[in-house]
Amino acid sequence: MSAGSGAGLIPLVVAIIGLGVMSQVLADRFRVPSVLFLLSAGVVFGPVGLGLLEPSSFGSALSAIVGLSVAIIVFEGAFHLKLNKLREAPSAQIRLVTLGASIALLGTAIVVHFALDAAWDISFLIGALLVATGPTVISPILSVVPVRNRVAAALETEGIVNDVTAAILAIVMFEVVVLTGGEAFAPVEFLSQFVSKLGTGIFVGLLVSLAIWYVLSHVDLSRENAPQNARLLVLAGALVAYATADFFAHEAGIAAVATAGILLGNADLPYEEKIEEFKGDITLIVLSFVFITLAALLEPSDLFSLGIGGVVVVLTVMLVIRPLLVFISTTGTRFTRGEKLFLSFVGPRGIIPASVATLFAFRLQNNQAIPNADAAATALIGTVFLVIVVTVVFEGGFARHIAEYLNVIPMRVLIIGGGKVGRSLAERLEDRGENVVLIEQDESIIEIARDQGFTVHRGDGTDTNVLRSAGADNARIVVAATGDDDVNLLVAQLADSKFDVETIIARANNPDNVDAFEDLGVRTISSSLATAWAIDNVIERPALSNWMTELGRTGDVQEIEVTEPDLTGKTIAELDDELPGGVLIALVGRNGETQVPSEEFTLQKGDHVTFLGRREAVRDAIDLCHPR
Repeated sequence: MSAGSGAGLIPLVVAIIGLGVMSQVLADRFRVPSVLFLLSAGVVFGPVGLGLLEPSSFGSALSAIVGLSVAIIVFEGAFHLKLNKLREAPSAQIRLVTLGASIALLGTAIVVHFALDAAWDISFLIGALLVATGPTVISPILSVVPVRNRVAAALETEGIVNDVTAAILAIVMFEVVVLTGGEAFAPVEFLSQFVSKLGTGIFVGLLVSLAIWYVLSHVDLSRENAPQNARLLVLAGALVAYATADFFAHEAGIAAVATAGILLGNADLPYEEKIEEFKGDITLIVLSFVFITLAALLEPSDLFSLGIGGVVVVLTVMLVIRPLLVFISTTGTRFTRGEKLFLSFVGPRGIIPASVATLFAFRLQNNQAIPNADAAATALIGTVFLVIVVTVVFEGGFARHIAEYLNVIPMRVLIIGGGKVGRSLAERLEDRGENVVLIEQDESIIEIARDQGFTVHRGDGTDTNVLRSAGADNARIVVAATGDDDVNLLVAQLADSKFDVETIIARANNPDNVDAFEDLGVRTISSSLATAWAIDNVIERPALSNWMTELGRTGDVQEIEVTEPDLTGKTIAELDDELPGGVLIALVGRNGETQVPSEEFTLQKGDHVTFLGRREAVRDAIDLCHPR
């Protein structure tokens, strides 16, 4: 490369990084995934728009730069994929990356073949590429849409695993099927190449991660610069894993960095927080480069050439194939209907299909021995990019609105103490749709809670860092439910002073401590007094006691705040006429006072209405009166 061309690259690289930073700032400001602004920047400032960015200036080096950037992005996503998250919805995650991926592959290939009249080999190649969602698009979405942990875990696992398998599957399919025209296709050869590339990547990733772990854990990195050295070592290790695996088996590098990321992210490395912060900044830069550059390379003519067939493919992938594979994969799990719909309508495709499709298109156009190579290249690049653009714009851009409409952004509740009290409370709250995280340090209790399907964060609930990592910054309720009053009091104080939690509730095991708790402004439940009251109810008010017991099994009591304009000004009698059978309005709270309302009582904005009745009827009443 000449000096002049090198000098010309400097403003190009600076412009891309600057646009990437601005995109991130705008994304944080408007609470939408940054991918939306990155793609827009590439189109607006690229050759199709203002012509200020010319990716062709990178020449043949562009493919290698994109490859290394994707390696860093995949490593970053894999590093954040913690094993405790994988335990939250293991059956759904396994089915999403196996059965779900198979449905996506076959379904996409079939619709591409018939809608675009493409050859079967190209159709399956496109299907293989569009299996991948990927951390490049999922991570920005989850950073602004705080969905329940099991939903986030399912999306993250699917993205990382499918990124790896889709890239390897596509490259093997391209080399074994497309380049031979399908004439020399042999299933055994196809499978052996796929397993070989995947195995090579996993093996190299394992060796590199072991080497990095050993150095960080057993070698003195210099006391002053240890965090910096640790960050650089991990970054260099990720790139070495990618390059080494790709040298031995083309496209095995993605599997290597994904393997290394998962292993190192769960290895309890020293300076892990510093490493994560550094990788996040590096990832922002390379993410900006990749998305802006590939968007600038996009030719609108490739998209428009697909015609109505392209629209059919996109709508079928988004509205038929994706929901089908999600509902099949999540059958029999704890996922709610709203969560399944969110997973169905938030599955944007990412960098892997875009970069690999671009590579394949170049190779097809340069191989005229393949019949209709130009048409195949156009169909390939056009279909893949059309699906990416539409899914990123609509599914990524409106992800938060979709989550809010489906009511899958739950209130986070932290329960410190995973014993019987904590687990019983967690079960009731999760049945109501809350996002509950248990904090526990006893390994036997952790195992029991996880076996019962609860989200458990291992650690000491009196440690500020443990509370923060469990989500205390976003928690609206913290419940201290351990059997130790000193622990519960300290947790309550930390939740109030460090995290400014809206509601703090503590369990007082010794009734003599209730006054001390309440003097600090902590809402306190005395275990002894609560048990005495329950026994007294059985003795003096057996009918009420039996009714309350039955209510806990098949009924529910829920309180909502009147925020809907349609409710303001209605009387209790008018509202009662609209409610489903099996539910009644028990209480109305206003200005700190609570009363059993008469039929003529008129609702005002800000009133708190308590519904009581059958569980399903109470849910229907809430949906009717407070749909958001």
